Amino acid sequence: MDSLAAQLPALLGVLVGTIGTIVATSLADRSRWRRNQTVRWDERRLDAYVEFARALKETHTIASRLTGGYVDRDTALAALAEADFRHTLAWENVLLLGDAPTVTAARAWRDSVWEVERLARDGQADADRPMLLHRANEARDAFYHAARGGLGVGGGSVAQAELLVSRLNLRTDPQPAAPAER
Repeated sequence: MDSLAAQLPALLGVLVGTIGTIVATSLADRSRWRRNQTVRWDERRLDAYVEFARALKETHTIASRLTGGYVDRDTALAALAEADFRHTLAWENVLLLGDAPTVTAARAWRDSVWEVERLARDGQADADRPMLLHRANEARDAFYHAARGGLGVGGGSVAQAELLVSRLNLRTDPQPAAPAER
């Protein structure tokens, strides 16, 4: 009995060590699994956002060209219908995988592009065209801001709306007069 009592501290040490190893390994495995799940869903979320942005930008581009009279109407309307179909499919992935702020921003972008598309389908000149196009560009910027925030992408703003307006203003502003010769 004395030998068992002498070995008891060693046996308890082995038992505590074994339990500690099991607990530590279990916690590490659980943490690794959660990290892998997060990476996996972030990748899928990124793919959904990219697919949605590509499809909606295609719709926006076709509709804006159609409102400007730059393309054949029948061809553009057919392309618009196809782009709208792709956009609808991509929207479902955003709804399924997106976080709330990104889905809200995506909805606002989609709605603003629908306004441009409505204008294109109506086929009438509209003085609000520049405002609708700018609103869609601002909504796109908000979507990218929300998506980047939800995915943890840093690097600052990637906003394009104001840049596009300034470029448009440069194209439409009259050229300054040449300096007078002396």
